[in-house]
Amino acid sequence: MLSKVIPQKGTLLISEPFMADDNFKRTVVFLTEHNIEGTVGYILNQKSDFLLKDVISDCWDSNMQIYIGGPVANDTLHFIHKIPEKVIGGIDLGNGLFWGGDFESLKLQINNYNIKEEEIKFFIGYSGWSKNQLDDELAANSWIVSDKFNSDMIFDESDIWKEAVLNMGVKYAHIINFPENPTLN
Repeated sequence: MLSKVIPQKGTLLISEPFMADDNFKRTVVFLTEHNIEGTVGYILNQKSDFLLKDVISDCWDSNMQIYIGGPVANDTLHFIHKIPEKVIGGIDLGNGLFWGGDFESLKLQINNYNIKEEEIKFFIGYSGWSKNQLDDELAANSWIVSDKFNSDMIFDESDIWKEAVLNMGVKYAHIINFPENPTLN
């Protein structure tokens, strides 16, 4: 019998293949917080049109890609990383992943070319659910919750949605072939 994975910090939300909400169509959201008050996470596979140097003038030479973390507070910048020895003060998410940290020291590390793109991911905005909102969406089968992933996938440039679905096993693998719009099938 398969055990059901519950949403918690350090897990993934994988959108069902026909999700109608354009913000979350074929997305994977990495959860950084889940408690009685709500849930926070970041969409891993929606690139923005911005590089870090475009939004942080102090990082004048950084061509690191910025992703759209979600539709909430899209005037804020967030980051997930796997380098706590270089970026102190981050929140431990498990699996060697950290959320945030001292931004001033981070900018120094970036300008000294001590941080690689495969070690950190930046997001404009975030995805958020109020109390019980995510539970309602899970009950409607809008999301699959997964803890089956390699932490390097968070920083990968591949098709993260497809990879996350395949990591769920044979039971889910067939959905990667579903068309985005079933009426066009």
